[in-house]
Amino acid sequence: MLVPKVLLSGLKQSVVLFAILAFAQVAYGASDRESCEAGPDTGRPISACDAAIAASPNDETLYLLRGSAFSANGNYERAIADLSQAIHLNPRYEAAYAKRAIAFRIKGDINQSIADFATAIDINPSGLTNYIGRGFGLWTNGEFEKSIDDFNKAIALDPNYAGAYLVRAQSYRELKQFDAAVLDANQAIELNQSEGYRSRALTRIQLQDYDGALADINEAITRNPKLVFNFVTRGTIWRLKGDLDAALRDLDQAVALQPANAPAHYARADVLRYRGNFDEALTEYQVSLRYAPNNTPALTGLGLTYERLGNLVQARLEFEAALNSPSEFRFTSDSRAALETAKARLAAYSATPVQPRIVPPPVRASNEVAIPTGVASLPQAIAVKSTARRVALVIGNSAYANVPALVNPEKDAKAVAATLRTIGFEVVTLEDNDTREKLVGALRAFANEAENSDWAMVYYAGHGMEVGGVNYLVPVDAKIAVDRDIQSEAVPLDQVLAAVDGAKKLKLIMLDACRDNPFKPRATPASAQAAVASSTAGAPIASRSIGRGLADVKVSGATLVVYAAKGGQVALDGEGGNSPFAVAVVQRLATPGVEITKLFRLVRDDVMEATAGRQEPYTYGSLPGKEDFFFVVK
Repeated sequence: MLVPKVLLSGLKQSVVLFAILAFAQVAYGASDRESCEAGPDTGRPISACDAAIAASPNDETLYLLRGSAFSANGNYERAIADLSQAIHLNPRYEAAYAKRAIAFRIKGDINQSIADFATAIDINPSGLTNYIGRGFGLWTNGEFEKSIDDFNKAIALDPNYAGAYLVRAQSYRELKQFDAAVLDANQAIELNQSEGYRSRALTRIQLQDYDGALADINEAITRNPKLVFNFVTRGTIWRLKGDLDAALRDLDQAVALQPANAPAHYARADVLRYRGNFDEALTEYQVSLRYAPNNTPALTGLGLTYERLGNLVQARLEFEAALNSPSEFRFTSDSRAALETAKARLAAYSATPVQPRIVPPPVRASNEVAIPTGVASLPQAIAVKSTARRVALVIGNSAYANVPALVNPEKDAKAVAATLRTIGFEVVTLEDNDTREKLVGALRAFANEAENSDWAMVYYAGHGMEVGGVNYLVPVDAKIAVDRDIQSEAVPLDQVLAAVDGAKKLKLIMLDACRDNPFKPRATPASAQAAVASSTAGAPIASRSIGRGLADVKVSGATLVVYAAKGGQVALDGEGGNSPFAVAVVQRLATPGVEITKLFRLVRDDVMEATAGRQEPYTYGSLPGKEDFFFVVK
């Protein structure tokens, strides 16, 4: 919403009055001036004002009335022209400055809007809504301390004006003065303003108190079940809590309440992107842009979606469009966050060719990573191969026999292997659904290959476990009942490190295996008795010797070990056809001119964004400074 409700309330009251006067005109026959004063609801005011102004060309009130009618019809250029003429005729006309300030704000000229409100304040220092209007403009420009000064003055004029507390809370949130923001929301609630609950929920979101935020927004919805932004906010909270189905239900409700609401559509598109429904997300972002052209959250969301689809050229173009969007789409908190994301993403695209921005239709029907599409967008870079001999072993374990199968690892491994072949790895061995015997044999054979190579890389997707501080890869045939079984049923990470150790320059291991303990039994009385009975023979697999995810690892030499989620954290398998980590790895491997340590920092950022901060990849180890390492050179 481009104009706060507090600025519109006076106009709405005037419209009601004008409508009553309009009835009198129709019934008794009014003069042109009286018809002009009746306001826009009569259907006659602009033509009536034209006639009245022709009769009295120096009457500033008539220009104010016609300018207001033009504003009501959305013709802000004509409104500004008339209000400017009113000011020319009467340079101390407070109402003309205030109305022109609103028109400038809607057009996106925030500085002129601030200037007009300032003049109105000089003329009438007791005009409460003028302080609110200027304060909101200062907030838009990021001048939060100054905006708070104006809101303070508005509150001093009327301590019972709930809207002033709501807008001041917005500035406090931007300054991260969350206690003050909560106090203002509480005051609005005390004044019986239901939007105070939503304001407090927005503050609690920033404090990551999602349960508290959910309780507040539920109360807001109970009090005002027709306000679209209540459902947008609750959908955002559900997304941050990881319940994407609930988020989508609320955002569907928001769109049903107001089909032309751009924020509802881009928030819904965000959820679709997190679910891996990339084609639907593209469509939904474009719907948002239809209702609010150039809005930055939708443009940034398009860029993030094209990244997930491997179309890095189009992603860059969307991020550039977000940064160049008009100022009227920059003043919400969503827009500020989107601009920061677009700016950070563009830092990784310096080598991507610049092309005119287009708005293509959804590009694929599948949710899996489009390896050929992503790589094809950078042909000039991939044509230049590394001079180092690079080899890789890629393993994807999905079809587990004794625990629930995993959906994505086999697909992830195929995607990574295809990318490595495309960017010039000489040997890429792809293994899927390896038993322990097959996995050990593959590592042994790869160790021989690594000894004759400059780079040796292992990518593993599947189950992994940490037992007693030791990390293991879990083959598909593993049967693990007690913790001592792990040594005979799984493969320790040290064995993987040994397989790459012979490489001359770089040893790299990527593990998308930081999942929860798949062999943990359900907590039942029978299982508890079994655990006690087995204590003399070995600790039950659910014991505290089993860590969550994988443990930290210490490496030396020119070695990097990259976890899909940092030590002690669990990785997500992904809502779409590939895991978030695999999607990020595939896209970044094909990006030219990015040194390897920075590349994995970008992978970290990609996964953090794709999982709403729930999963953070981590890189262990370091490389010597005498040489830079690139998957794809410029």
